[in-house]
This record gives sequence, C-alpha cells and structure tokens, in this order.
Amino acid sequence: MDAISSLSELLAEQKPSSYVEIPGILGQTFGQATIAATLPISKLFSIFEVDLEVQRAIIPRNLSKLIDYVNLYLEDRQPIYFPGIIFSARGAGHYDEDHQALRLQPIEKLYVVDGQHRLAAFQRIMETLQSQMARAKDRREYDKMDEITEKLRRLYAFPISTMTYLDINARQERQLFSDINKLPRKLGGNLAVLRDQRRFYHVAATELAAKAPAMQKLTVDMFSERGKSPEYLFSYHLLIEILVGLFEGRMKSAARNNNYQYADKDLQELISLAGGYFNGLLTHLPSPTKGEIVWSENIQIALALFMHEEATKTGSFNRYALEHALKILPHVNWNSIYAGEEKDRLPRRTRIMKAYNHIKSFYQDQNAFLISDAEDYKASFANKEDVS
Repeated sequence: MDAISSLSELLAEQKPSSYVEIPGILGQTFGQATIAATLPISKLFSIFEVDLEVQRAIIPRNLSKLIDYVNLYLEDRQPIYFPGIIFSARGAGHYDEDHQALRLQPIEKLYVVDGQHRLAAFQRIMETLQSQMARAKDRREYDKMDEITEKLRRLYAFPISTMTYLDINARQERQLFSDINKLPRKLGGNLAVLRDQRRFYHVAATELAAKAPAMQKLTVDMFSERGKSPEYLFSYHLLIEILVGLFEGRMKSAARNNNYQYADKDLQELISLAGGYFNGLLTHLPSPTKGEIVWSENIQIALALFMHEEATKTGSFNRYALEHALKILPHVNWNSIYAGEEKDRLPRRTRIMKAYNHIKSFYQDQNAFLISDAEDYKASFANKEDVS
C-alpha cells in the first residue's frame, strides 16, 4: 500500500459527503500557482485559519478602526472598499480544471497570509449581531430582529477579493507577509478613487496634496500605499502624521478627531490653516531637497507637535500665533539635534521627541531676542523707505 503524503490524499480515499468550492482560474504569481476569486464573507468564515507562527497578534486599535469602517456599510449604507485578502492553501484541496474551481474538504482550511485584521473585524461584527439577535428574540422585539437580520444578510453577502497560493510553505508565507507589510506598494485605481471615503485626516491630506500650492514644491507620493517613491519628498502617511501633530499635538495612532463623519467647513478650515503652515515652512526653512535634515520625517513631525503647542496656547488654534512661532525656524541649528548615529539608531518615537525637545528648548531660550530683533529691523527698514 502506497504511503499517504498529504491530508488531501487521505481524504480522497474516503467518499466525500460535501466540499467547499472556490471558483477561480489557475494562474502564476511570482512563480507560484495561485487562484484569484471573489467570495462572500460568509464562505470565508468557514474556510480560513490563522497560524500565529506566521501572523502577528491582533492589534486592538487597528481592529477597532476596521470595525468602524465596516459599520459605515452596515449602519450608514456607504460603499466601502477592502484590498484583496491573501491565503495559502498549503497543498490542501484539489483543483478541478473542468469546473475551474478549487475544492476543499470540510476539514481543510486556507491560512491567512495578509488580511487577518479585516477578517477579524467582519467576524467580530458577525458575533455582535448574532448576540443582539438572541437578545431581541428573547425579548420578542420583532422589529429589531428584522433590522438585525437585514444587517446580517448584507454582512454575509459582502464580496471579498482573494488570492490563494496553492502550495507554499510556512517560511514562504512569513516572507510574503513581511514583504506585503513593509515594502511600498502602488495603489490600485479603485483604492485611489475611494480615498475620499476615508477618515478626516486622510481626506484632508488628499485635498491638501491636490490643491495647496505649497504641496507642489514639497511633492507628496499619493500613489503608494506604504512608503514613497524616490522622486517624492513626503509620503502620503507622513502628511497625515504632520496634520495630526499640527492640529492635535498627538501622534497619528492617538488621533481623536480622525473620524468618518465630519462637517465640510471643518475640513476646509483645516486645509486652509495647513496650507498656510506649509507655506511658512517653505518661507523659513532651507529649500526642500532630499538629504536636508530639517525635511526628514522625524523632524517634520516634531515641528508639527511643537507648532501645535504654540498655536493653541490661547485655548483654540490661533493662526497668528503659529505665524509668529514659525519665525524662529531660520535660526535653529538642525544639524545639532542628533549626535553621532542617533538619527539612524534611536527608536523612531525617541528621535521625534528628541527633535521636539530641541526645538522647544531653543524657542524658549531665544525667541524673544531673535524674533523681536528681526521684526524691529524690518520695521525700521520700512520706516526708512517711507521717509525717503
């Protein structure tokens, strides 16, 4: 009797009573056999598995944001978009070329390579709705039961794009996961179009990059999902980080006002203030060129945090206080912030706070002298012109 080398061969010896079918055309991606398919989330619930040796642990903050996003679709009936989820079959299943479908036995699973948080968000919402349904049934709240049933129906039918690698191992999965989450990726056209359905600061960054004259000189890579191409000075995510720092005095992960629902006048006011801020940077800082340390992301975030502190000393964001604080920038010695290899070796947050403290300390020590002298000089020069 021949040795059985896989779970699929073992199951093939038994007459299957049922199987899960994943329709899709067999193809090649990076030299590996893959199947691309669009499946309802209800089918994915029954076939995916998470291997914690490949995946990182769930990050509650990321999960919460994704749940809020899915609820835009369920509660507000807004269209939402998710990038495709990548799976690994690890040799499981049998591809039926006649029917162009991968067939899985009930015991076989697809392992998540990229998309764990997205699937967890859908699963958490499903569990919440099912609990609400049970309570409504116990209380005989039939109207609420109908409402929850409709949400569950729409949730189960939500289509998700998938790509499944048929026969890669756990080591290859880990490498693929790392590449997906660390390397810059170009945006698909659909994601670029739907950026206006994102949170407040994401929409603000998109409009700012498109409309503010200052951003034409600073150059923002709006076409990469992560990182930036070499020809750009700012990445899209850095611009968002700067906006959160400038208007909230917080790191992006702690932003309070980055919501999906907001007033358009608030958005336009922020874009106007931000445009003025970046104009001020161009006026008072060296020309924006690559390698100029003051235009590095750590110092730019530190500057935004410091300027927020100065602009909000009166309780609300004051445009004139911001303009006043910007005048100190030509006098700062940016090259003295980091000693030796600190700018490369220190943790990112430490580098940002080191730059912030350097700017704040310099401003407290020197602003009264340097800014007042500069203004007195300009005033006296203007008076001489008037006399002449």
